[in-house]
Amino acid sequence: MPLPRRGGEPRLAGARVVRTTLPRATPRSPRRVGRGTPLLSHAQRLTRRRHSSEQVPPESEQADFRSGKWVQERAGGDARDPQHTSPARMGSRQRVAGTEEVVIPCASDSDSGSVDLQLSNLEDIQKDGTNVEFADSDIPDIPELVQESLPDNLRPQTPQAPLNEASIERLVQSIQEVLHGELKGEPEKLMFLRSLSSLSQTLPYDETIESFIHRHTPEIVHVLSVLVQEEPLHSLSSMVRQELFVTITDLSYKDVHLLFGSEDREDLLGLITKSIISLPAIITPTQLPSTVSNQTNHPECLYRQTFQAFSVMLQSLVIKDPHLENFDSIFKHMDSWLQSYKDHERERATAVMAQVLKCLSCYLSLKLPLQFQRLGHLVAVMALLCGDPMKEVAEEAAEGTHYLLHITLKLKYITQGRDNGKSLKETLKKCRELLEHYSVKHFYRCPFKIVQVFEVFLDSQELGQFIMTTLDSLKSLPHPSTQKTAGELLITLVRSAEARFEKVPEIIGVICARLSIITLPTVRQQIINTVSLFISRPKYTDIVLSHLLCHPVPYDRHLAELWRTLEVELSNTTWVLWRLLRKLQKCHDVPTQEKMAYVAVAVTDALYEVLMGNKLRAAAFRLFPQLLMTLLIQIHHSIGLTMSDVNIPSGLYAEQEIPMEVTPLCFAIQATKTLLLRTLCWQEFSIMEKNDGWSLLKGACHLQGVSLLANALLERSHLFAYKTMYLLVPLINRGNEKHKLTSAGFFVELLKSPVARRLPRLYSTVRLKDWLYDENKLFRIVALRGLCNLVRYREMREDIKSVIPCILDSLQETDERIVLLAIQTLMQLVKTLDSATLATMMKILCSLFGDMRHGIHHFSMTLFGASVKAVKHTDKKCVESHVLESLVPLLLFSQDDNDDIAKESRRVLSLCAQFLKWKLPREVYCKDPLYIKPNEVRRVCKFFGEKSKGKINILDQTLMYSKDPKLPIRRTAVLFIGILSKYVDPSELKSKGPDWLENDLRELLQDPEPSLRIIASQALFRIQRVRNEPEPKIRVSWSRKLFGCLNT
Repeated sequence: MPLPRRGGEPRLAGARVVRTTLPRATPRSPRRVGRGTPLLSHAQRLTRRRHSSEQVPPESEQADFRSGKWVQERAGGDARDPQHTSPARMGSRQRVAGTEEVVIPCASDSDSGSVDLQLSNLEDIQKDGTNVEFADSDIPDIPELVQESLPDNLRPQTPQAPLNEASIERLVQSIQEVLHGELKGEPEKLMFLRSLSSLSQTLPYDETIESFIHRHTPEIVHVLSVLVQEEPLHSLSSMVRQELFVTITDLSYKDVHLLFGSEDREDLLGLITKSIISLPAIITPTQLPSTVSNQTNHPECLYRQTFQAFSVMLQSLVIKDPHLENFDSIFKHMDSWLQSYKDHERERATAVMAQVLKCLSCYLSLKLPLQFQRLGHLVAVMALLCGDPMKEVAEEAAEGTHYLLHITLKLKYITQGRDNGKSLKETLKKCRELLEHYSVKHFYRCPFKIVQVFEVFLDSQELGQFIMTTLDSLKSLPHPSTQKTAGELLITLVRSAEARFEKVPEIIGVICARLSIITLPTVRQQIINTVSLFISRPKYTDIVLSHLLCHPVPYDRHLAELWRTLEVELSNTTWVLWRLLRKLQKCHDVPTQEKMAYVAVAVTDALYEVLMGNKLRAAAFRLFPQLLMTLLIQIHHSIGLTMSDVNIPSGLYAEQEIPMEVTPLCFAIQATKTLLLRTLCWQEFSIMEKNDGWSLLKGACHLQGVSLLANALLERSHLFAYKTMYLLVPLINRGNEKHKLTSAGFFVELLKSPVARRLPRLYSTVRLKDWLYDENKLFRIVALRGLCNLVRYREMREDIKSVIPCILDSLQETDERIVLLAIQTLMQLVKTLDSATLATMMKILCSLFGDMRHGIHHFSMTLFGASVKAVKHTDKKCVESHVLESLVPLLLFSQDDNDDIAKESRRVLSLCAQFLKWKLPREVYCKDPLYIKPNEVRRVCKFFGEKSKGKINILDQTLMYSKDPKLPIRRTAVLFIGILSKYVDPSELKSKGPDWLENDLRELLQDPEPSLRIIASQALFRIQRVRNEPEPKIRVSWSRKLFGCLNT
């Protein structure tokens, strides 16, 4: 006698149309749907019709499994009243025309049921920390979100008579034969599967059979795997798949899980899923032709029956799933199919997933710990499917999302601690407010509105799953609409929950990787706006910037587009640009390294792209001083470097070569140019162009380029100049040496501004004094430049006079720039100097008269002339000797081939004559060379020879210039020596020995210049003649003689 079934156990009836002689358990007929149940929508009927287990001829009543109606044949009783059906027809198969048939009813799609989601009910839920179960009434109401009644195919089964021992023995024997043998034909395979299914009915009552099944589970799993693998993947020609699904379903009800618990079982689930989902697309008519008498032989009907059996099998696995382990495995295997590029595969997977979610929501009985940890991923997949280009897929996904929200409510409540009850109330309240704005259909057909509701329930980890899944969907090139949906989901989620993400670097990394494959302009902008939202949040700004900067430079066109089109709120633009700028400034704060940090180059290129995009224009104006100075400092650091001098992270250029044609310097220069243009500094830019300022910045004359730009800014943009000066006041001594030099070079030029008067001494003269004594000559140059700019203000001069000794020492520096700046500074102070300082300065200046550097030569004579004029009448004796010492060089350099030097020499010589109260002969001012005018030379030499007697050794001074590098000076000096010998005191000829003049002149006889040799020989002859002449007798006038006699 058959054993009765375990009472009250839920059961999904298997979808079968098979022939067998084995005894089968008889399921209870489904209950009738009440009259109050609303009919399905047309779209729902079409959706379910594709996957229903039966099709009926046109003349019969249309079967609607979703409403719990049964497909009935005309030959077998009243289709509307199961009480009139004969008992023989109530078994596991209905006998129609000699064929046993099982029909699987589906759950009702009625929207009349409601999930009671009243907020006040939350407090009444009793939750145990280790075992918590929920009913539908446990969750508060959400407007227009309804929960269907329990499906009719998930119901308690009718108790059945147990199999007799003989039948059981035969079943066990047949199963053992298969386990130790092979299955060759389809009948043998079907017999094995039905034997397992029948034997499963005895498990609750026969421990021996239960032990047998559990002991041979690995072998059974192996055989089932072989059966699935032997089925063709591209056709459905047998009932083996369908019977296999029903068998697994029957065993699942008896707690024998063949698809979970081990790697082999998980592999079997994967094989089964692939075997049904990957079948080729089948065009499914709404109704089969009436000529089809045997539906099981029709391919479309066989497909529907097999598909329905697969769906029921999966549903049976989640009925008793308190920890969601089974659901997690199902979703893991369905995931790839839900995102398939093939429409029919995606449609099948979505339909199955919707039914599994529906079943799970009806039988949800959760216990801790929960194993399902991919809620965010599931929500994202379903939301993406709601925007699928196929209407059928979108409708199935919307229905599945309906049930998923109900599951999420229960899931979040059980995972919330008792202390978080208030937080959950607020979350539910927010969800309720959002749903009040939309009808259910409108809501679920707008994926971004799904995000708004689910976002309140997702924690940070689940939000990360959602966004990563959405980003992965951007790879869906065959479906641009999927990219569009993903873009909407992404931007909506980030706007709603932008402060609750954890794995932001990974998110940004995926976005950057996906930009190259996103073709729709609107989607590209949405993705870029997503980055903008992240970067606008102070919590994520540095994280996002750091990741964006870890890409090869120059940036490719996709990343360049991202930088250029960042849409940051106006209130946050300064913050974002400042954080980007700060990363570059940190590189300048550390001592100069052997190799430049890669982030410095990356930030410079990023600044260029951001400025080119001009989206952060307001921030660029606000941060102009910081941007300009930081970029100038970066230029200074980049001079002479190539990409090989940059510390590039390993693996950064793994797929491409490091571009050697670009340099860190070119990035810094182009960023600086762009900054000037974007901030409307066009005239400053033009000044730099006309004066070759960019070339100066790039080379050894970097400080000159800095000075040029600073002066241009001071001349054309006073406001920017003043802001920059105030910025530099506290920051000028920070950072490494190059940082300080560039800042100092810019700062001292701005001291020309009247605003500089208001600076405290600590930040002006004191600072310049410190630099004046610095070992680095560049700092000394900068200091002198600053002093030169400050000395124009009278109130500053007294303070500057304290460093005059140091400035005088600078006159003897080897660097031309230092000497010229010192002369320039002293020119403005000369009238305030005392006689001692003037005497010291004039002595130093005389030594510079023969300097080969024209600038020093010229301006030293100018300063000397200014000094002569500045001497007070009472102090003339202190400087007279220096004025006399300057006469010979000034006279000689009036013959210089440089017209400016010759002219200045004559002017200063005239000042000296005025000082000495001499009246120079007019021949001194002759512009023609003196050696071609011997008469004029004699008058000049006679004048100076007679005037200098007893005051200076004029021959000695002149002889010094006979070795001057310049030919005109040497020639004039030798000419003067020969003629002066006649007018000087004879003692001067013998001051250094009898032949000292002749010896030096003889050396000049070997000079390669003929004119000099001739003049030297003439001078030598004159000197020898003067030396050989007897000394003239002293004549006494008659009056002296007379007076001498009278005295005697």
